[in-house]
Amino acid sequence: MKSVVNKVAVLGCGISGAVCASVLARNGVSVTVFESGRGPGGRMSQRRETTEDGKELFFDHGAPFFNVSDNNVMNLVHEWEARGLVAEWKETFRSFDCISCKFVDTEKDGSGKKYVGVPGMNSICRAMCHEAGVEAKFGITVGRLEWLDDINSWSLISLDGQNLGHFDGVVASDKNAVSPRFTGVTRRPPPLDLSLFPELALKLQDVPVHSCFALMLAFSEPLTSIPVKGISFRNSEVLSWAFCDSSKPGRSATSECWVLHSTAAYAKAVIRETGLQKPSNEALTKVVEELFEEFQNTGLDIPQPFFMKAHRWGSAFPAMKVAGEEKCLWDWKKKLAICGDFCVSPNVEGAVLSGTEAAKKLLEIFSCL
Repeated sequence: MKSVVNKVAVLGCGISGAVCASVLARNGVSVTVFESGRGPGGRMSQRRETTEDGKELFFDHGAPFFNVSDNNVMNLVHEWEARGLVAEWKETFRSFDCISCKFVDTEKDGSGKKYVGVPGMNSICRAMCHEAGVEAKFGITVGRLEWLDDINSWSLISLDGQNLGHFDGVVASDKNAVSPRFTGVTRRPPPLDLSLFPELALKLQDVPVHSCFALMLAFSEPLTSIPVKGISFRNSEVLSWAFCDSSKPGRSATSECWVLHSTAAYAKAVIRETGLQKPSNEALTKVVEELFEEFQNTGLDIPQPFFMKAHRWGSAFPAMKVAGEEKCLWDWKKKLAICGDFCVSPNVEGAVLSGTEAAKKLLEIFSCL
């Protein structure tokens, strides 16, 4: 007798959803990943930009790298390393004080091993969403999730009304799938009706998040005036970090590319002034000018770049974790799991742990049916 293959829909192809999909597929589950963006990665996306003269530039404009402390995540990283998806970024980070305009010490938060995707941060997600048993569908936004009691399964409808199929289980790894409060930007109701899950709704309500602006810069020559490739800023109301993207393993060295991250306070002030809608070109131009001016004010002799562009991360960092030691949220009866960095900790490792645990929960549920 042929065994039944369970079908699971995963909403979101960031690192949490991609890891979850991979674990499920390796355990015999048929997985379909729905991602509203053009490609995988979420905040681990790599941005491709083309200059007016046709030059291609690549930026890890979200998560610049990740650290690992959990043994299970380290085992995964070793597997990714063996596959050529990940490498250690062996550069020194330092703190820079914007009052004294001096480097003050080695950056403690970046003193552990720093891992990056190769050739971009999104390489891990890209590989996992194309593993055997996983089908990835990009550019599709799930508009509605309906639980069908009569057949004990989920029905997925796209935002434009397309029937996306029936699934035995659902994993929501996209913050927008469970609550618009995560970004404050998405005005439409989330596809998952949390009124059906009052206990989960209670944990997910009013989760605070910090926004962030990223500034992508490209220079014709190396910035020899900067002695390190990663900087954390102290006593700046505008900048929090700066990274030399082109110094990472597997990156092109034809141009020197840097990514600057704003402080949460700066992003909050901009959003308060411009509103929650998609930033206008005028608003982004002002952000470019203010972030770059702060970078130049360090006195580090920063030349004019030949490329500058800003991007807003509306829900860059959740300010609290909603799942605690359980690492994900789930409903046993309806075969639903919710995972993401907002469940564990606002970093790549937290997202990986949450995605892995969500997969385990669904596998436990299926094994009992």
